[in-house]
Amino acid sequence: VCSSDLASSPDAFWTLLADGGDAIRMPPVGRPGGEALGPAGYLDGVEQFDAAFFGITPREAEVMDPQQRLVLEVAWEALEDAGMVPAHLAGSQTGVFIGISGIDYARAQGGSDAATDPYAATGTALSLAANRLSYLLDLRGPSWAVDTACSSSLVAVQHACDSLRQQ
Repeated sequence: VCSSDLASSPDAFWTLLADGGDAIRMPPVGRPGGEALGPAGYLDGVEQFDAAFFGITPREAEVMDPQQRLVLEVAWEALEDAGMVPAHLAGSQTGVFIGISGIDYARAQGGSDAATDPYAATGTALSLAANRLSYLLDLRGPSWAVDTACSSSLVAVQHACDSLRQQ
């Protein structure tokens, strides 16, 4: 089994964690930065992002950090799994708190033409990940991208809990 297959879904990821597995590997063939990037937890299929579905132009999607793409895809999937209609959230005080860290994608594009593309600034800014989702769903609550390195997700959850307690 390829290491990338071990975490290809939430259930597979949970099994990987529960079994103490390891999905660290060398970069996939054709990944910008190639072998120089070294071993890490790479995702397959990041180029399969359906930009049109999320109202993003193909040009912008090309330079958009896969982390931003994943925020949109995973949040949409989570709403579907919960039986929620995303359009019903429009205008609500729903908050978005995202733990996000690492600028590997921006670094990998550093010497390419993509780095000077006008969309590169918004496509690689971690601060915009939460805002993209808020904008897409027309959410009016707090929208924060939290980068505290290894604790980013935990701190984002803490901020979300604090926000709910203040309501």
